[in-house]
Amino acid sequence: MNWTLEVVNLPVSDLDRAKEFYADRCGFHVDVDTEVAPGVRVIQLTPPGSRCSIALHSGMPPAPEQHRPAPGTVHGLQLCVVDIEAARKELLSRGVQVSAVRHLGPGGWSEGKGGTWNAWLFFQDPDGNGWSVQEVPSELADR
Repeated sequence: MNWTLEVVNLPVSDLDRAKEFYADRCGFHVDVDTEVAPGVRVIQLTPPGSRCSIALHSGMPPAPEQHRPAPGTVHGLQLCVVDIEAARKELLSRGVQVSAVRHLGPGGWSEGKGGTWNAWLFFQDPDGNGWSVQEVPSELADR
């Protein structure tokens, strides 16, 4: 049996502001924006080429045995691209505040690309949820 990660719930304080950020600035596709029950709104967005989406929601009670994280507390979400400079240029052109390209070395993070699998950039959504973008040597289907 395959266990596929397909949706990550992302806590945000303002659904419309987050939808605008992810759709218009990051280029995610809006899959769903609906009220699933009175007062319960769900927006699902998918990064270009991804099989995993993010879900933004309001009015939904936490699932049994779960708690609701506060907006801005999710960090470490990672996108992968084959051209980190092109990805940075695109995000900047869309108005996203994004870090310089960095790599990890013996002394920590330094500006510029490192070797294969070692080129990164970072950004946050309006609530402070943290994203990283990693350059990979080829598309996932080719690895």
